[in-house]
Amino acid sequence: MEKRQLGKSGLEVSALGLGCMGLSFGYGPATDKNDGIALIRAAFERGVTFFDTAEAYGPFTNEELLGEALEPFRDQVVIATKFGFEGGDSKGGLNSKPESIRAFVEASLKRLRTDRIDLLYQHRVDPQVPIEDVAGAVKELIQAGKVKHFGLSEAGAQTIRRAHAVQPVAALQSEYSLWFREPENEILPTLEELGIGFVPFSPLGKGFLTGKIDENTTFDKNDFRNIVPRFTTEARKANQVMVDLLNRIAQQKGGTGLPATGMPATAAQIALAWLLAQKPWIVPIPGTTKLHRLEENLGGAAVQLSEQDRAEIESAASEIKIEGARYPEALQNRVGK
Repeated sequence: MEKRQLGKSGLEVSALGLGCMGLSFGYGPATDKNDGIALIRAAFERGVTFFDTAEAYGPFTNEELLGEALEPFRDQVVIATKFGFEGGDSKGGLNSKPESIRAFVEASLKRLRTDRIDLLYQHRVDPQVPIEDVAGAVKELIQAGKVKHFGLSEAGAQTIRRAHAVQPVAALQSEYSLWFREPENEILPTLEELGIGFVPFSPLGKGFLTGKIDENTTFDKNDFRNIVPRFTTEARKANQVMVDLLNRIAQQKGGTGLPATGMPATAAQIALAWLLAQKPWIVPIPGTTKLHRLEENLGGAAVQLSEQDRAEIESAASEIKIEGARYPEALQNRVGK
């Protein structure tokens, strides 16, 4: 797989990474540990060198899973993790106090079975702690060799600028896809100006853009999507028009290149190819628990969209109004700060 640079940080990663959250958290029961390890190693064998986790995924269990899976080839991969919730619990309050960041890193290094974190993100901006203090704490950890690069997640443009002035930010991780394009307004221009890479999570719209979810789909009782306004039955029915667009473009494209099959591309591959075509410093991190979906997603890096394809997508997408908010109100209040 081709490599990409995350902005001007010098951090080189595979063009597609693997978001590991869903193996342990968010979408129902955790994957069997051995199956999770096998999937992560399968991604590495297929060229993925960028793996994303967080203290809050579990909590703790996702970092432990990733640490065990990647230990045999630790020096050949880039591991990103995140701090910022009290006790590692995403349902708890935010906590980015410098002493908490330092304690998190020490514990995370043990869980990840490593001596350094390649990319350390603040999971959500903590309004109680000045971002300069957060950046300063991470800067000290970088100077100590325990962290290589600093990142932010779901931060607003002014916060990014303030943090970057203290410790250069290598990457911002936020939601971005064909059904959530808000970052184009202010975030992408800011990142381009400052030389910061962008790591879109939920690049497949939490699974919706794969075309495998419709108004009749039922989710596990512990699945996060049950409380997401964009996943109500009515919203799914209305938003199907976006999947129809992706399927139409997919039918026009050739095989995936893993290996080339001569078959049309899939909706998921078009969604990922579209993101990759936006900027050379964008690295999406689709997640999955299934090997065949992993291979399908990685095939998205081999799909080349022509100017005509992109113009057709742009024209059609501009006519589509996506129904439903991407987060419940309580979670929406934590983003874009």
